Amino acid sequence: MSSLPKPEVGLLPKARLLFTKIIMKTIPLNDDQQAMLDGKRGIAKQMAMRLLLDMAAAAAATELLPIQTAHLAGVSPLTGGLGLRQFLSKLADDPLAQVAVPTTLNSAGCDEAQFDDMRIVAPDFLQHNHEIVERYAQLGVRPTQSCTPYEWDGVVTAGIAAWAESNAIAFGNSYCELTTNRESGLSALACALTGYTPKYGLLDENGRSPNLEIIVTAQLDEPTDFSILGDWVGKQRKPSWNTPLGPIPLFKGLPDELSHEQRKALTSAAANYGSPMLYIEGMGDIPTPDFQDRLIFDDAALTARYAELLPKTAVSLIVLGCPQASVGELRAAANAIKGKTVSSVPLWVFTSAHNKAIAEKTGIADTIRASGALLLENTCPEVVPYDKSWVHHILTNSMKAEHYITSGLNSIPTSVMKLAACTAVATGEAEIEEIEIEEIEIEEIEIEKALGVPLLSNSQSPPPSFTGHGLPSQIDFVVRGEAFVTDTPITLLGFVNRATGEIEEAGHPANGQSMAGKIAIFPKGSGSTVAPYVLLELFYRGMAPLAIVNTEIDQQSAPACSLENIPYAYDFDGDIIANIPNGAQVELRRTSGVVTLIIDN
Repeated sequence: MSSLPKPEVGLLPKARLLFTKIIMKTIPLNDDQQAMLDGKRGIAKQMAMRLLLDMAAAAAATELLPIQTAHLAGVSPLTGGLGLRQFLSKLADDPLAQVAVPTTLNSAGCDEAQFDDMRIVAPDFLQHNHEIVERYAQLGVRPTQSCTPYEWDGVVTAGIAAWAESNAIAFGNSYCELTTNRESGLSALACALTGYTPKYGLLDENGRSPNLEIIVTAQLDEPTDFSILGDWVGKQRKPSWNTPLGPIPLFKGLPDELSHEQRKALTSAAANYGSPMLYIEGMGDIPTPDFQDRLIFDDAALTARYAELLPKTAVSLIVLGCPQASVGELRAAANAIKGKTVSSVPLWVFTSAHNKAIAEKTGIADTIRASGALLLENTCPEVVPYDKSWVHHILTNSMKAEHYITSGLNSIPTSVMKLAACTAVATGEAEIEEIEIEEIEIEEIEIEKALGVPLLSNSQSPPPSFTGHGLPSQIDFVVRGEAFVTDTPITLLGFVNRATGEIEEAGHPANGQSMAGKIAIFPKGSGSTVAPYVLLELFYRGMAPLAIVNTEIDQQSAPACSLENIPYAYDFDGDIIANIPNGAQVELRRTSGVVTLIIDN
């Protein structure tokens, strides 16, 4: 049984006074910020300011910084789902809900002008897609519908920002003069509505140090080579790594000059596992590192990954452009299929409206369409609900696409090859069984993996309780229930079933287990910045955890908990994961701002 505070859109009156007192002790608010918190600028800005102050207090931030730009993730009905649509409808009821800074929008779920050509059969998808984009536009958001804001004219890519979309965050922090935390879709929206963000994490110079040393001896050329490298780093994750802001690798041994497409492929794939930025030796100043591990990526590792990702069965669809294709990528695709016909397997090329306009003027778009390929704008391969009656196996040149298409978003087997090989399959120049990977003798290596949740032996006596921190805006609560415990971060988008709360990630120690109706205890979320909307949908469906407990403040879990008053706690005085067995009965109690976690014998 549990005693939960009833979810409210605004703060409860008694809690509002307490919350204001707590915040004023640590963060001085100017008149505009105080007016927003008091609700004088509307309920949307009040909710947004409350969320930001929750995040600030949780991260021990002492000031709010003005931002120059924001980028919002969570647009496709496939990724945002019911949670996104219901939340945006709440904001639409507030006539004062308008963004305070220039704000751009992430990829939508379809190209509305070519919806029929995409053969989408998901019920009401076009209607829901249009509704979401319109809701954002009502807030004053520029409906770019692009996951590559760094490729757009007129988009600010320098200064303090609040960007969601994992690849854009990593690209902006790594190669531009942008400084942004790895915002979730919800926290980025809160920053956009208020014009501020708490100073913590990557906004502090001390938080931007590399924590992984990656020695690259493999010969890399194609953007797909770099995509495989970025994803490979994330797959080496270990529970022992102390990377509170995510992996921040320093790559050594890369070519002196990298193209835009190579750099983009590297950061977008590294972001699959939560990397908010990276460094390349010889490219700019590098802060003093705090290395948690040293990894070597050689030719054997590269060849092994290509072999693993090679199609083993017939391909139904080939997708290029994840993230959305740059002009350079569009030109490469056009050159590969010029004068040829897509006759064997359908080929879809995804890009932004900005880059498509350039492709139209330069003849690139005509070349792509002349082959029979479909040139799509405003959407991205990972957010499309494919019709599984004919899409059984997808081929791509992007590890970002592979990561999310194979996830629970679509659960479609996805293979990866270089661009030329992808187009050769599309035009019938190559059959799957005829494509060979150069044989290189690969020494068998055992890869260390987390084996599961550590259980206490009968001889061990668990500590009676742990003390941690909570969100200042939440009132006292008592929650009792079964503990769901894992020592591995959870990728909420695509790897948590939004109807059941079940983990659906092969290799994850909690694969097949559900968080619904339990007290979820895990380090933090990882993967896509749209994750909070998954929690919101679970909440609206009545399938959310009773409470969420993280070992450190989590920008994916905390925003949803703040907005819908889901009991949340973090940063305890002991190792809760090592000392609380999965399935144990526990009590999470908050009294006068102090949170305790007790094993309920």
